[in-house]
Amino acid sequence: MFLWQLLSVLFVGSKKQQKPKYELSRYKRGDLLEVPRTLFTHFGIYLGDDRVAHLIPDILPAVSRNKGAIAKMVTNQRLLLGVISKVASVRVDSVADFAYGSDVLVNHTDKVIKRPPLDGDEVARRAEKLLGSVTYSLLWYNCEHYVMYCRYGVAISYQTYQFCTAVRRVVFSRTSAFLTALGGVGALLCAGCATPLALACTLLVSFTVWMAA
Repeated sequence: MFLWQLLSVLFVGSKKQQKPKYELSRYKRGDLLEVPRTLFTHFGIYLGDDRVAHLIPDILPAVSRNKGAIAKMVTNQRLLLGVISKVASVRVDSVADFAYGSDVLVNHTDKVIKRPPLDGDEVARRAEKLLGSVTYSLLWYNCEHYVMYCRYGVAISYQTYQFCTAVRRVVFSRTSAFLTALGGVGALLCAGCATPLALACTLLVSFTVWMAA
């Protein structure tokens, strides 16, 4: 999911559709809005009056003081550079700009997380309190961490969890341990530096991967 998020930002801008009309009566202050993208999901908190607070990577605030330009909808290029530079902001956009042409799910995560949601006004107050620049991380602090803290009081990301689980299955497997040992010993022999210490270090790494599998 981590790599999917990074790759998908290359395609979001090019696939923008004509803005549909969103029925604002569907949303209440404090609702968690969820927008499925091609390869990841974007999250925001509805503040009322067609305003959504959401955390989004954006390079422009770091390189410009032009408030008018910054206030415009974040483009694909701004987003990608923000991801790379780990610069983001919690900003407020209209539902249409937030959704970017996609369908909007409302409080879908209530069915997944066991913790009950906070009061709607409290959720919105938390979202508003965190407005401004933030340090971004695809794994450790993304849009999902932000909304989960606002609505449930715990900053977690199921997308991050799914990615880490997938990596663990690939890296910490018996096959990986075997290939690590085989490749390490082969490289040492080819390089002519297969000393007992080097071989011991290679086998230690393989053993560690094996035990973690």
